[in-house]
Order: sequence, then C-alpha cells, then structure tokens
Amino acid sequence: MPAIRSMLLLIAGLLCAGVALADDTSAYDTSVPNPAPAYPELRPVLAQFGGQPGLKALMDDFMTLLLADPRTEPFFAEVEHERVKLHLTEQFCVILGGDCEYTGMDMVTAHTGLDIRHGEFNALVELLQVAMERRGIPSRAQNKLLAKLAPMHREVISAEIE
Repeated sequence: MPAIRSMLLLIAGLLCAGVALADDTSAYDTSVPNPAPAYPELRPVLAQFGGQPGLKALMDDFMTLLLADPRTEPFFAEVEHERVKLHLTEQFCVILGGDCEYTGMDMVTAHTGLDIRHGEFNALVELLQVAMERRGIPSRAQNKLLAKLAPMHREVISAEIE
C-alpha cells in the first residue's frame, strides 16, 4: 500500500505542477505526451468530483494549501493563481471524460528550468490528496484520477533525486 500511495502522489504532483507553473496559455507541444488525455470511461468519476464546479472548488482549496506549504510555495507564489487553477480544472476535467478543453502548456514546457525535485513533487501530490480528502472525494475516485496522472512525472521532475 505505501508503494501505491507514493506512486499516486507522484502522479498527481506531475499533473498539477505542470499546469500550475505554466505562464502561458499557448497550445501544448504535440511532440511530447498529451498533458490532458481524455478518458471518457471516467465520466462517472468526474461526477464524484462534483463535475466542473467541484473541480474548480478543489483547485481553490488546493492553491491555498500550495501557498501555505513551504515546500511548494516558492513554485506558486509568483504565478497567476487564477490561470493555474483554470488550467488544472480544465486538465482534470478532460482526463475525467468531461466536455472540457485543456488550453494550457505541455508538462515539459511548463516545467523547464524549474529544477523540480522528487521531494517537491511528492509534496504537491500530498497536498492534492489533502484537498481531495477535505472535499470528501471518495478514495477510489481519487485513485482513478491519480493513476492517469502518474505517467506525467517524467515530464515534470528535472532535478537530481534528493
């Protein structure tokens, strides 16, 4: 179970960090993996998140946690919070099979030069899980989203292992 939790934390962090740090809403680079692949079969999971309004509320809570934590605050203090929350909401909505469009950057472009380490990434995922728990999102729904986010960690973490 601890190995699964660590993997899920890593997955969520990848997704969130990439979207959150993007300073531009230009289209993503199609030569790198899609930052928001759609999984229509997860549409029932989107309902468990409260649909698009629930995702927006989740991102409000998540941003508050990111800014309050010294491990993640440096990465989010100087970004446009509303834009970050918008892109995260879009990204999660698309992944969960919603009728949304992701307008943010790809994960590589969004994270270039940030030197994100595993510990910082894991902190972000931990905070996402806290936000989801506080919103009452069922663990199974959380895990389904996190499993889709996990592969993105390779595109987010760029610094050596701590």
